[in-house]
Amino acid sequence: MNTGARPVRPAPLIVLMMVLTWVTGMIEAASLLALGPAFTAMQTGNVLFLAFGLAHEGNLPALASALSLVSFAVGAVFGARLEAAVEVRGQRWFVTGLVVEGTLILAAAGIGWGLDPQYGHPGARHLTATAVLAVAMGLRTVTSMRVNVPGLPTTLVTRSMTSLLAGSALGHDMALGYGTGSWARRAWAVAAMFTGGLTGALLLRAGCTVNWLLLPAAVVVFVVASVHLARPSLLTGGTR
Repeated sequence: MNTGARPVRPAPLIVLMMVLTWVTGMIEAASLLALGPAFTAMQTGNVLFLAFGLAHEGNLPALASALSLVSFAVGAVFGARLEAAVEVRGQRWFVTGLVVEGTLILAAAGIGWGLDPQYGHPGARHLTATAVLAVAMGLRTVTSMRVNVPGLPTTLVTRSMTSLLAGSALGHDMALGYGTGSWARRAWAVAAMFTGGLTGALLLRAGCTVNWLLLPAAVVVFVVASVHLARPSLLTGGTR
């Protein structure tokens, strides 16, 4: 039963969540630099892109951002219903969520097969791939919130960076982890997102088409799911 408390998560699970954070960086590189401009996980950016686009400032088309926002919402609702239903049946909701996410990323790779990056002027295939990725990232955000590793949401780094700084020797805030050693996990979370984004950007710079950014991301998600199959089932991590 969900008591609302934050359980202590084992180190192997934390490593797997770091890997998923890296995947998010790859996905955002594809969606923002090759398919958009639109984010598929960090929806704060899309809200602002949509606002700027509607104001006709900054040369930011609103369609991709609006589509990503709606698709993300669909993914979040779908993910919540799916994982809750799977957990009620006593099955592995974490693995199920990852398998569905990986399948969606794989589908987006198929849609974007051989598709050249087209920043700022997305065509129909670009927009379709963006929508599928946003559904996947909506589902992932639900998965991450259910796992509930403090400072490691996997789809954004603002909270991780804030907790890292506030809980460090600089911030000295015991309420945010000062003296607990949790700064290392938060630092690795920021590094994982950065590395994933850098990897995706370098692949684009090397001339890769959209599918070659998304295929590795899908494979990694499937690997994380298979690795976790050997571990005990997760209980819901409580609310944030």
